[in-house]
Amino acid sequence: MGEETKDKVFSSENRLPDEQSAVLAFRQAVDRLFHVDAWSELPGLSSTFELYDADGNRKKGGAPEIGDYVRIVLPGPLPENWVNVVAKRQEADMAEFTVRPSEDPNAPPQEQEKETKHFFSSEATSTFRVERKDHVIQAFEIGQNERVNNQGEEAGGRAIVNTLVAAGGWAGFQDIQWTKLTDYLVDLKD
Repeated sequence: MGEETKDKVFSSENRLPDEQSAVLAFRQAVDRLFHVDAWSELPGLSSTFELYDADGNRKKGGAPEIGDYVRIVLPGPLPENWVNVVAKRQEADMAEFTVRPSEDPNAPPQEQEKETKHFFSSEATSTFRVERKDHVIQAFEIGQNERVNNQGEEAGGRAIVNTLVAAGGWAGFQDIQWTKLTDYLVDLKD
């Protein structure tokens, strides 16, 4: 296990009554997309998301920027996971940012060079996107090249835990987490 990669897409959409309403809803969706810390406040079982700057300092408020980090703590007694913001785009009717599993920016330098602190390997990416087309707002979580991080130095001492999380618990929880997030981004009520 750990050799195959998978791509997954989660999406939600909200049809507004007219284009003017959709423009306002899109602005709100962009605000929600870039306020990563608020993702932790989604109702029910949810992960904790915390934004850090490129130096590993906690950011309160503000949008993620290329080079920033997000610390993700899954529910339960599991190790924290880190991702690095590697791309960001914002246009008139689309906004997105992409993250990649990374080192812990606060770990000792010799550990940072070797170990990816995430249950997916470092070639995986997740893109979080909102877009507007006429009077429809859509939100996406696009996971690409998802492969269990359980090989060699990159996995460090987490190979078994990463395998259990990625192949076991995360597989089912991923559907709940990303659907809940994409619904929130387009303001679909429970």
